[in-house]
Amino acid sequence: MAIALFATFSVAQEKHGDKETKADIQRHRAIAAAHEGAAKCLEAGKKEDVCTKELQAACKGLAIGKYCGMKHEH
Repeated sequence: MAIALFATFSVAQEKHGDKETKADIQRHRAIAAAHEGAAKCLEAGKKEDVCTKELQAACKGLAIGKYCGMKHEH
C-alpha cells in the first residue's frame, strides 16, 4: 500500500503544466545569468569571496544553497 501511494505521489509531482514549465525555464535562465555574472566577476580579477557574495545576492530566492544551486570542486 505504501509503495503504491509513494509511486502515485511521485508521478503526480513530475507532471508540470505549461505555466510551471515556463516558470522553471525562467528560473534556470536567471540562475544561469547569475553564474555568468560570477564568472565575469572572477575574470575581472576580483577575489572569490567578493564574487561569491555577488552570486548570493543575484541568486536570492532563485536556488538552494550558498552557491546558487551549483557547487564544483576546486
